[in-house]
Amino acid sequence: MDIVVLLFMLLFAAAALFLLMREGLVKGPWPALACAVLLAAAFSLRASFFDRVTGDYQDFLARWVDYYRQNGGFRAFGTIPYGCNYHAPYLYFLAFFSYLSVSDLYLIKLLSVFFDLVLAWTSMKLVGRITQNALLRAGSFFALLFWPTVVLNGAYWGQCDSIYTAFALLGLWLALEDRPILSLVMWALSFSFKLQSVFVLPAIVVLWIYGKYRWYHLPVFPLAYLAVILPGVCMGLPLWDTILFYFKQTDTIGTGLNYNSSSIFALFDSIPKEQWENASRIGIVAAVFFLLNLLAVAWLKRRQLTDRSVLCLALLMSIGIPFFLPHMHDRYFYPADILSLALALSTPLFCLTAPLVVFASFLGYFAYMSFYIPGMQPHYLLPMKYGAIALMAAMVLTALALVLSFRKNRKSKPIKGSRVKKRA
Repeated sequence: MDIVVLLFMLLFAAAALFLLMREGLVKGPWPALACAVLLAAAFSLRASFFDRVTGDYQDFLARWVDYYRQNGGFRAFGTIPYGCNYHAPYLYFLAFFSYLSVSDLYLIKLLSVFFDLVLAWTSMKLVGRITQNALLRAGSFFALLFWPTVVLNGAYWGQCDSIYTAFALLGLWLALEDRPILSLVMWALSFSFKLQSVFVLPAIVVLWIYGKYRWYHLPVFPLAYLAVILPGVCMGLPLWDTILFYFKQTDTIGTGLNYNSSSIFALFDSIPKEQWENASRIGIVAAVFFLLNLLAVAWLKRRQLTDRSVLCLALLMSIGIPFFLPHMHDRYFYPADILSLALALSTPLFCLTAPLVVFASFLGYFAYMSFYIPGMQPHYLLPMKYGAIALMAAMVLTALALVLSFRKNRKSKPIKGSRVKKRA
């Protein structure tokens, strides 16, 4: 283990403790000591995985960093490495890593772990919008740092789902804090890092219905997106190909109905191959229908919307859209993992949503990672259909939480500067 990794882990732990103290959640020497022990455990756990190498790193990430290393770093930015389906913002980091002497495996994982910390802080702030209970707010911070898929995604797998999800949660929280411009910048950053952000991006429409955005705020999103990709264009990437990057990326997700995902297609894994195209169309229509119904509910109940309602709707989107869509992969429920935890900590009555969602995600993670666990034969922990059933149960519970949030707001008072009523 490189000393640089240990130093960064100490820095992350110190930053986490500082953030908790700033929030007033750590008062006195004993609580500070308890938090320090928990943080040491959380980041030590991550450090223990840093030498793990998976196929995604060997076959893709390492080769892309090496491409930049062999071709002059940012001077090679005019072309995208072979097989690369990541957008320009993430490639900025890979190109930068090519200049450093530290192992790029460690650097890639450190970047994701940093955003684990951002996620924990943002989740805590989001929970704080709904409840002022200090224990629940602190609990959301630590629960996220120890959440199985969060730990495995970045520190073990070396994936970057924490980045786009952190920006998405920041966009959600900042909108609730009545900071629309900065919120839309965060949403644009989320979208610029990963196409999978579209599973939660429709929450922007809900927030507009909630009165958090005006029509004149909306151009901020495309302008921020252009600003993020512009450096890549200046370094040689084709303008229109870069702007429309995701239209080409859809061809890289595969033609199979399901890739170790707890989607609805895990329940119908015996569909003949010649029927896959029709099944895909049905799944896409179902996902669109599901989303339109959520937006219709938000509009019809616009005067009863609350912060909790927005959280429930965002969670339903992050579960339901990838649940119905075809070609989904094991990691695509990552935003749902995070939002379900936020709902569980802010509304303990529906705490079962979080374990149900993470169970569904973990089944896919295990199926992939069993290939790289020494001494273990690749296998499924359980059939993926059990994950699909768990997600359906989580959607039912979240829908009940949504209904309850409407009922609790019937007597709420209007908030100044908002078109609708606002209450947790």
